[in-house]
Amino acid sequence: MNTASPAPKLPVSLAANPRLSSWVRIDSDGHVAISPGKVEIGQGIVTALAQIAADELDVDIGRIAMIRASTAASPNEGVTSGSLSIQQSGRALRQACAEVRQLFLTAAAERLGVEASALDIADGTIFGPGNVRTSYWELAGEVSLDRDATAGITAKAIGARGVAGHSIERIDIPDKVFARPRFIHDVPLAGMLHGRVLRPEISRAKLISLEEAGARRVDGLIAIVRDGSFSGVVCDTEHSAEAALNALRKGAAWSDGEPLPDEDDLATFLKGQPTEATVIDTRTSAAARPAARTLRRQYTRPYIAHASIAPSCAMARWDGDRLHVWTHSQGVYLLRADLAIVLKLPAESITVEHMEGAGCYGHNAADDVALDAVLLAKAAGGRPVRVQWSRHDEMTHAPFGAAMAIEVEADLDAGNEIVGWRHSIWSNGHAARPGRAAQPALLAATELATPFPRMISSNPPAANGGGGDRNSVPLYDLPAWTITSHRLLTMPVRTSALRTLGGQGNVFAIESMLDEIAAERGEDPIQFRMRHLSDERAKNAISAAATRAGWKPRRTAGIGHGIGFARYKNTGAYCAAIAEVEGADDIRVRRLTLAIDVGEAVNPDGVVNQIEGGAIQATSWVLKERVRFDRTRITSASWTDYPILTFREAPTVEVEVIQRPEIDPVGAGEAAHGPVTAAIANAVFDCLGVRVRDLPITRERLIAAMELAS
Repeated sequence: MNTASPAPKLPVSLAANPRLSSWVRIDSDGHVAISPGKVEIGQGIVTALAQIAADELDVDIGRIAMIRASTAASPNEGVTSGSLSIQQSGRALRQACAEVRQLFLTAAAERLGVEASALDIADGTIFGPGNVRTSYWELAGEVSLDRDATAGITAKAIGARGVAGHSIERIDIPDKVFARPRFIHDVPLAGMLHGRVLRPEISRAKLISLEEAGARRVDGLIAIVRDGSFSGVVCDTEHSAEAALNALRKGAAWSDGEPLPDEDDLATFLKGQPTEATVIDTRTSAAARPAARTLRRQYTRPYIAHASIAPSCAMARWDGDRLHVWTHSQGVYLLRADLAIVLKLPAESITVEHMEGAGCYGHNAADDVALDAVLLAKAAGGRPVRVQWSRHDEMTHAPFGAAMAIEVEADLDAGNEIVGWRHSIWSNGHAARPGRAAQPALLAATELATPFPRMISSNPPAANGGGGDRNSVPLYDLPAWTITSHRLLTMPVRTSALRTLGGQGNVFAIESMLDEIAAERGEDPIQFRMRHLSDERAKNAISAAATRAGWKPRRTAGIGHGIGFARYKNTGAYCAAIAEVEGADDIRVRRLTLAIDVGEAVNPDGVVNQIEGGAIQATSWVLKERVRFDRTRITSASWTDYPILTFREAPTVEVEVIQRPEIDPVGAGEAAHGPVTAAIANAVFDCLGVRVRDLPITRERLIAAMELAS
């Protein structure tokens, strides 16, 4: 019986944005404009996408101009997050460019009087038998790309790709190295004014009264804006804006705020709140062996700040009832949707244009500051207003990565083999991005005289990788398990997406528990993992990292080694990490060795960059980072109160890229964090013989663990 092949489908992003002209423009002057809907946030995506386009179009990459995302012209690819840019935008762009190439070949064949199959393309020049030739540039006026993409177009075979799969220089780096204006913070607009917004010291306090006389005496003041608890100033210079804001702050009276939890007992707080419980996954075994005992452990992580090096910044300009916003938001269309709700404007009246920002690891304050700029720009008489948050505001009012308490129970038989597994998570939701609900998710929207309700963070569905439950289902071949997520229905500390969402916490818990069981058995932790894996790519990643790291060297006093492994979201990149740590007064991570499998590595050097950056950031999370607060306010408002890893403390990082060009690529940006976190924690145990289950692993927590173990 013959079964019909399924009808070909367009890649997801191309199906949502099928117009070829929204992705590709061929200019008669010899240039190609590529306009993806994903944005550059330091991950090197514009370079990898340019490589894909150069390959499929057969043009030199130097001809390609990558156009910043804008709601005025770019395809709507939602948000740049979840390590999905190559997976979504890359696939869409590859197919779109393949069809554009075919359209031009067909047009060239008609002009030259030869079969399209007899023609080749080299750097945009189309040539064939008898030295006949034309080019993209000559045909640009004849070939309309104002048409929808066609399913079933075949992209180039792997062996025919000459650019993708090779390391090339990043497109975005020269401007940054030579200090040319590229970041939104550095780009002035004609006639630009400067704004600052007044925010309370106490968590969620309301503005009761505001004495404006002091601020009105500041030279350069253009306007004071107040709408309920939202208040700010517009001035002709940044200096005068700071002076006016300081004067305004002295005249502000605030209500009491809402109490914050006990920072030193977050697990009790998280487990004591009303929650929405969801069973994420279950597995049963018909031939389950009886459990001789149950190992119960709890692992926690604190609230974590985005801690971007530069505070969030935006610019906005009103032209009558039309609005233009410049932002480093990860989702220009989603931000536009929330702005439309707040302003009660049709979305078509708002243009949101992306510009790069100096640091982004998830849903930071980029969207919040955009609304701030929009509200202040109403008082600017049509001139653009630039608003930059202070370091204090960035560290106290931007969304945080959610704190997590994770309980793992492992049923062991008489031989200490795993026969059952239960994994329970308590956490706020990990997503409150704009544009995804009937109510806006922007800070200033909750401060207006007629305020919108404060959004309680939710979790993305499991099909999209989950949120607090991300990576909670083991990739290992365990006979039985139950995975449960408890999402808090209260949110005293504002949370949203931080790099990996719940993936870092869950991998830390799973991989730590596996190490604890391996130690109980006296078994090498890598061999223990290998015995419980049937996924060959997973085993290859662990083996590659172990080989490169020289696992396991002769034991040296004061030095420890640990392993961590995960497949990001269980559907993305495979990553294994080996950590080498030194334990003295504090823990120092000396060396991290990682192996990464993203399928086809379009730009291997870019993949290495992503894994190196993720590994160093994870090291900072593990050893240092923790949002601090008392019962009324966030107290970690500066680098002194919220220390991050310094250059001197950064470990040596080595990365092995497992190239699999035959497999569709996935992202690398978030793959390293969980494995590195677990590897460091496991190396600390190997080094000192004590298990720290609460992040960050500070001197105080080491001492407490030693006292508990003694």
